[in-house]
Amino acid sequence: MLSDCTAMPIQSVNFEGRPQRLLAFQDPVSRASGLIAIDSTALGPATGGCRLWPYDDDDAMLRDVQRLARGMSYKNAIAGLPLGGGKSVIRRPSGDFDRVALFRALGRALDELGGDYLVAEDVGTTTRDMQIARSVSPYVFGLTVNVGSAGGDPSPWTALGVFLSIEILLGRRGRSVAGSRIAVQGLGSVGADLCRRLHAAGASLVVADVNERAVAELLATVPAEIATPGSIHGIEADVFAPCALGAGLNGTTIPEIRACIVAGAANNQLATPADADLLHRRGILYGPDYVVNAGGIINVAAEYLGLTTGDVADQVARIGPRLSALLDRAEAERITPSIAADATARDILASASKGRSGLP
Repeated sequence: MLSDCTAMPIQSVNFEGRPQRLLAFQDPVSRASGLIAIDSTALGPATGGCRLWPYDDDDAMLRDVQRLARGMSYKNAIAGLPLGGGKSVIRRPSGDFDRVALFRALGRALDELGGDYLVAEDVGTTTRDMQIARSVSPYVFGLTVNVGSAGGDPSPWTALGVFLSIEILLGRRGRSVAGSRIAVQGLGSVGADLCRRLHAAGASLVVADVNERAVAELLATVPAEIATPGSIHGIEADVFAPCALGAGLNGTTIPEIRACIVAGAANNQLATPADADLLHRRGILYGPDYVVNAGGIINVAAEYLGLTTGDVADQVARIGPRLSALLDRAEAERITPSIAADATARDILASASKGRSGLP
């Protein structure tokens, strides 16, 4: 029992053939409930953002945190980071709620895990929220930092990694960003930053977001056509960049995609593993999400390790070559890029797990 948060006993569960640890917590002041999932500590402390979202029920929250935590294990492994995989999700209370109490409760829950899980911001949370959690727990990153030091808002680094990946993928099709038509779904911090980078590089944009204000703010600085969030995947374009929530690539949307490349910042873009095959059969070149969008976690890792923004820039610049190597493996082995990425990540985790305790 915690002073402003009730944490349940840590549970060991199985998720898709591998163990995970789960910690559920509740905060009576903000009326929020949350879950923390630790998927792997083979490479280091489990690390991943905290998502605040109005989940319909506990099952939806559980499914999301487990998939996201597994994705973070693969993302951190592929990125070469000394971090494991984890994630936290909080069901957003309806109406007004005490945000300070909520993120203090998150901090108390983090302390229950004793450093096995490190958190940063994600969808629905901010650097200010992380500052609140940090006032309670030392296991919080993505904070405002001194000039030159790594840390702070990870969004620009995520956007840069996606931009560099789009360059690589267009190059595989004999094209460049300049003159390409790119459809961006989701204009949050990452999606909007990506649009600005693409515009500066000479791309024409089609954009969509459920938040009309986000669209208006982007159009004040960047010219773009507007589509609806539910139809933008079917826009004729060179690249479709999903930068909203996950599972947007599925049996319904993939047959409607009219772009030859898909690469974006959203996590868990594929609704099922079989959807990677569906993209491949349609001749659509897919940049695996956790390879493409690793820039943000690279920044968080650098903050944790006490590195500089220069170090972050160097590591984010490696996302493009890393993606190229995975595409080469996929071609050589006649498999999809997603299978190549998953296999590479599992190999890294298996190698790191040998001779040590903890989650694989």
